[in-house]
Amino acid sequence: MILTDTHTHIYYEKDQTKRNALMQRCLDHKIERLFLPNVNTSTIPMVMGLCADFPGNCFAMLGLHPCDVKDAADEGNMAYLDELATIREAAKSHRICAIGEIGLDLYWDKTTLAIQQDAFRIQIKWAKELDLPIVIHCREAFYEIFEILTQEKHEKLRGIFHCFTGTEEQANKVVDFGFLLGIGGVVTYKNSGLDKVVAGIDLANIVLETDSPYLTPVPFRGKPNESSYLVYIAQKIADLKQIPIDEVARITTENSKRIFGI
Repeated sequence: MILTDTHTHIYYEKDQTKRNALMQRCLDHKIERLFLPNVNTSTIPMVMGLCADFPGNCFAMLGLHPCDVKDAADEGNMAYLDELATIREAAKSHRICAIGEIGLDLYWDKTTLAIQQDAFRIQIKWAKELDLPIVIHCREAFYEIFEILTQEKHEKLRGIFHCFTGTEEQANKVVDFGFLLGIGGVVTYKNSGLDKVVAGIDLANIVLETDSPYLTPVPFRGKPNESSYLVYIAQKIADLKQIPIDEVARITTENSKRIFGI
């Protein structure tokens, strides 16, 4: 059995001993493939460093997270166009498997919608040019994102709706568009309703993720998440589908290989 965590910020752990222990627990639980999304320019060395340390297990994505899209430099961040220029240059010198995580977030700040949309469009253009998938961060912005995706529709446009927590209607809309659903710890939450949505979605349209260190699954909810906890997400889906966890691992890992090409 091989499990794939398609979205983890495991690189946030800066202590090398602790980070190596996190990775070892992944390997002990058969989580042998981890995909690391960038969020801004400052995290590029962190992502690439971990991928260099574990070249057979960790794979890099690069993008500008919508919450890091700023009109002007502040708190050590560059203005978003400068951030994008730096990330684009980094993509030329590093092997990456996706543009991400990118998208729109209207939960924290609605005032930046226009520049978030601009950054999203720019990075979708990169994905088309490089023939790479996109990994979408979507928070309280589903229909705003779909408006852009529809306008940018192209045979090369493909990707994952990271941390999908939407309705059955939204899930079907994503699947019909040809994108995959990234399912994480929320599916284990008692009152999330995501379990009912996932139960009705074919596994061919699902990949697994932790979004570590966030969105910790039951039974560790309330504590920092880690990629080794992916087994609890996989087991929940196995229970929902009434199939062995090995089958969930096989199908979702094949889906990840199809979308990332790795």
